[in-house]
Amino acid sequence: MPRPLWSGAVSFGLVTVPCKLEAAVERHDVSLRQIHIEDGGRVRYRKTCSVDDQELREDEIGKGYEVSKDRVIPITDEDLADMPLPTAKAIEIVAFVDRTSVDPVQFGAGSYYLSADGQVAAKPYVLLRKALERNEKVAVAKYALRGRERLGLLRPMGDALLLSGLHWADEIRSSDEVTPPETALTEQEIKGALALMDSMTVGSITELDVTDHYTEAFHEVIAAKAEHRTPRPVAEEAAPAGQVVDLMAALEKSVADARARRGETSGGEATVHEMPTPTKKAAAKKTPAKKTAAKKTTAKKTTAKKTTRKRAS
Repeated sequence: MPRPLWSGAVSFGLVTVPCKLEAAVERHDVSLRQIHIEDGGRVRYRKTCSVDDQELREDEIGKGYEVSKDRVIPITDEDLADMPLPTAKAIEIVAFVDRTSVDPVQFGAGSYYLSADGQVAAKPYVLLRKALERNEKVAVAKYALRGRERLGLLRPMGDALLLSGLHWADEIRSSDEVTPPETALTEQEIKGALALMDSMTVGSITELDVTDHYTEAFHEVIAAKAEHRTPRPVAEEAAPAGQVVDLMAALEKSVADARARRGETSGGEATVHEMPTPTKKAAAKKTPAKKTAAKKTTAKKTTAKKTTRKRAS
């Protein structure tokens, strides 16, 4: 069981939910050590005092705020814990919004599970979760963690509550500086892109069969070095042959490849080209032609009937 990162309460209105904050994700990064190339010895960093050059233990190191080059004000953990900040020991819900109104670019680093702190907290905890599920809302909350006040989004995750960090509005850059110039697209090209999206669509992200190939390859390099052998070669995908000139051809090929990967047969439907829709004028021209043909056929039948009657008489 991971150690709680924070303990306090969630508050909305007059309702409070005593809870603890725990990490919702775990990282699988591969860490490397710095070594001396000549003899393989590890490079170590020693923390020393700038005044007496003495090496310090962890329990001898505190925090401080640099007011000027020659003055640092010591700050203790007690000072931080006693700050006059409403969110220091509470996750304060400030509003409820629709789930779809939150743009993914707003999500910041850190996702945390909230666990009910004690039996008394279980009922208001479940009440808040079920209320969020029922009206499909998410809660915007403020909380203090790791030396700063943060903005977060509180929402149900299974039978638990998940708090995801959000960026403040002034931290999000405008997209204007990276927007490409106005570009003309045909309706066929847009429909081709939609066909490709449709062929690559799955029900949810959990259905994707994706693997961290970098970590696999790295572990293979480590194993090969330890066993004094050459790493096993990996089949590389063919790189794109320069700039794509025919966008429609690229879309058609992509749709066919996506369907093949999913085990679907094209059945002659891989192309994203569509037959042009006949205009009203063309349709109007074709209709009289059919009627004329019908009249001619009727006239022939009438003439044939008259000829038969004369011969009979």
